[in-house]
Amino acid sequence: MKERKPGPRPPRVLIADDQRDVIEAIRILLKGEGYETAAAASPAEILERLGAQTFDVLLMDLNYARDTTSGREGLALLGRIRALDDPPAVVVMTAWASVELAVEAMRAGARDFIEKPWDNVRLLSVLANQVELARALRRGARLAAANRLLAEGGRPSLVAESVAMQPVLRLIERVGPSDANILITGENGTGKGVVARALHAVSGRAGAPLVAVNVGGLSETLFESELFGHVRGAFTDAKSDRVGRFELADGGTLFLDEIGNLSPAQQAKLLRVVEDGEFEPVGSSRTRTVDVRLLSATNADLRQQVEEGRFRQDLFFRLCTVEIPLPPLRERREDIPLLAALFLERQTRHYGKSIGGFSDAAVRALLAHCWPGNVRELEHVVERAVLMARATTVEEGNLGLIEGRQSKEDLEGMTLEEAERLLIRRALDRHGGNVTRAAEELGVSRSALYRRLEKHEI
Repeated sequence: MKERKPGPRPPRVLIADDQRDVIEAIRILLKGEGYETAAAASPAEILERLGAQTFDVLLMDLNYARDTTSGREGLALLGRIRALDDPPAVVVMTAWASVELAVEAMRAGARDFIEKPWDNVRLLSVLANQVELARALRRGARLAAANRLLAEGGRPSLVAESVAMQPVLRLIERVGPSDANILITGENGTGKGVVARALHAVSGRAGAPLVAVNVGGLSETLFESELFGHVRGAFTDAKSDRVGRFELADGGTLFLDEIGNLSPAQQAKLLRVVEDGEFEPVGSSRTRTVDVRLLSATNADLRQQVEEGRFRQDLFFRLCTVEIPLPPLRERREDIPLLAALFLERQTRHYGKSIGGFSDAAVRALLAHCWPGNVRELEHVVERAVLMARATTVEEGNLGLIEGRQSKEDLEGMTLEEAERLLIRRALDRHGGNVTRAAEELGVSRSALYRRLEKHEI
């Protein structure tokens, strides 16, 4: 995305009237108040403008045919505007005002009414109120969609006491407050999502949404709908409008995980919105504009993929203004006891168990392990230990880190869901977080495993 200061975009008003002097007078008035404006001189041009761009308010004359004072053209147009995808608030105006016509316009979908000649103070007041209301309604729709799509439980905070993590902390402090697009790299399970949340938390967008999406797990058919949204009827299963992740993150931050797994076609679709912030929902011809900061993450070497022609160089440069490389857990062993204690507190609370800590032997085993699955593996091991522990302290044997100790007897006393969660995590750990290989080992499709990962919040 283009770098710019965060904040709401200027209000956008479409002025529709068949008299050029009226349009120009209102345009000059609104320009001085910080509005963006566009003009239309006929009903057909109004619909064309609304189909191509999103407006907060349509300020619309009711009469367009010469010597007509009934307002019928405008009233008929209101019904068509109301049927549009994401219609603007409509304020109607006419030189032949009457209570009856005003009431009829309001019934047809108008939000307010202005008489010609207009009073500047009233006009600006009406527009300001309608802009605020329209944006509040859109925020409400986005928040409702975010609650459905993005609700997630508590996540571990950033633990970084080790020497190896100090450069990461310095980069977060330096570039976090900016609007720069950041690429977070590192092995699977190193905590790239946690760093993304830390970057958002110290940015000027912290009060706006942080929206995360695993783009590497999206099929070609779902990619556009998930990122850009769709309108009702866009395809067979599109029973209602869907807000895409870019629109959910408008004014905030969008975290694109597994960016290195994008196909060439997906990269091309992503590039346009990354460059200029513009996109169209699937099934819609209306261009929408968003102000989003992008954080991306990958365990792949994108520079090598660029050299090999597997990742677009222009997209790479757009996504990677600054790179933050994360060290593997084996290079930050000072953090292992702190992370383990954090995960223990979280899992004991989740499972309602009273476990006060780790035995000395358990701590030594944690420090000695090579952690191929990094922080994610450590969290899984601690969760398993909480499930297996029969005392108030986690013992070395509860960890299951020694080869041959993870036997079928481990599953005794577990529920079906607990056993499924444990088997999935073991498969992921064995394959370094590679979902495709883990799915092959477990005998399920990649999409089926992703559904189980979501179900178990893995």
